[in-house]
Amino acid sequence: MTADRLRLLILIVAYNAESTLATVLDRLPAAVLSDFDCEVLVIDDASDDGTFEHGLSYRQSHTDLPLTVMRNQSNQGYGGNQKVGYTYAIHEGFDIVALVHGDGQYAPEELPKLLAPIVEGKADAVFGSRMLVQGAARRGGMPLYKLLGNRLLSSAQNALAGARLSEWHSGYRLYRVSTLASVRYAVNSNDFGFDTEIILQLLNAGARITERAIPTYYGDEICRVDGLRYAAQVMRASLGNALHHHGLVHQRRFEPLAVGNDRYELKLGFASSHSWALDAVPDGARVLDLGAGPGGLASELARKGCPTAVVDLVPPTQLTPGVVTHVADLNEELDLPIQDYDYYLLLDVIEHLKDPESFLDGLRAQFDDSPRTLIITTPNIAFIVPRLMLLFGQFNYGQTGILDRTHTRLFTFTTLRRLLRDSGFKIQVMSGVPAPIPKAIGDTPLSRGLLWLNQALIRVSPGLFAYQIFVTATVTPDVAFVLSSTRASVAAPAA
Repeated sequence: MTADRLRLLILIVAYNAESTLATVLDRLPAAVLSDFDCEVLVIDDASDDGTFEHGLSYRQSHTDLPLTVMRNQSNQGYGGNQKVGYTYAIHEGFDIVALVHGDGQYAPEELPKLLAPIVEGKADAVFGSRMLVQGAARRGGMPLYKLLGNRLLSSAQNALAGARLSEWHSGYRLYRVSTLASVRYAVNSNDFGFDTEIILQLLNAGARITERAIPTYYGDEICRVDGLRYAAQVMRASLGNALHHHGLVHQRRFEPLAVGNDRYELKLGFASSHSWALDAVPDGARVLDLGAGPGGLASELARKGCPTAVVDLVPPTQLTPGVVTHVADLNEELDLPIQDYDYYLLLDVIEHLKDPESFLDGLRAQFDDSPRTLIITTPNIAFIVPRLMLLFGQFNYGQTGILDRTHTRLFTFTTLRRLLRDSGFKIQVMSGVPAPIPKAIGDTPLSRGLLWLNQALIRVSPGLFAYQIFVTATVTPDVAFVLSSTRASVAAPAA
């Protein structure tokens, strides 16, 4: 990919910048303007001075510059002004948007260096960092209290988000426009907290973020940030995202817009529903994975020598060759060779069905008296975390977890046992599954210790401490098959 094929929007956000705007525009690198299909967009955020008029005057005197000047009719705030610019970039079909400040705090001359990682396909977002070069921020005039606050906040935010950014608080940023379109930036704060919120959204979307060193400049521009209020705002957002990530308090703004089956990640290598299901299927058994998601577990079964087929509404993306795929809606009647398998997996599926009773009745109606095993996992709605959330007035459906908003039915040990019994299945094993702590915080001695503690508590009270319910059950044929078989056995001697 080369620069001359890419459409670049240089977004200059401006508020009361009449004294600096022309200088910023003068400093835009000629190489960037010529190498890209470029447009410069100045958005005056309802300034009290002549920023807008100065922008129009500059455009009239620099007709060779592809410059658009707009003015918000009411003040949108620092974050709100970015929202306008990013929406413009998406609607107009740009490939990259570069955020530049109209007060000159961030050097436009650095644009070629910041653009390179996106042009080379190595990044989805590039941040200019004043902290990458030791001592550079102080040499550039950053006050000591701001330097210490920046480092302290960035360290705390890295810890909460599992990131390793040198600086969360630089306003010099470039984004791939398609990446912006995949996050919910429009619901972010209109204030200075916008910059933190969009970083969290990018991390949640799996975007590749790269930092490049930029010079620090502190002149006589007016600082419009209330430091203590800003610190509280960004820490509140970071903590909120951490709670959201762990399924405790759902916040829609932190969900990526593009969500598919791949959000259901495989949990192997520790005590989990996937590990137990994989162990419960003997080598060589014929397996039908109903609601297979991305297909990761089906691929693991195939590696065990199990002839495996998957059924899902969306074609799986992680299958190994040899696994048969059926695209079907489990809420509809299945036209599949159900009888051809020995093991049937319903892993985190039954809670998504509109009518689990009818589904299980329909499945059982296709069985004869050959030995078959059903393996089910489902979230335990009586888990202590949802109970505590209810205690504090929270019942938040989210993107994943126990309260995944695509769930239509929720179960406890008692209600799942009753469902299977009434549907004609004989439960062989019913166990409590611990929370996937190594997946949430990494496979560390701490996570292993917490996992062991969770398993110990499950032995004391499965209903209270089990994150999921794991069941293996055998199938009994329904009465229609029994009647047919009985009639056949009577007819045979008579014949």
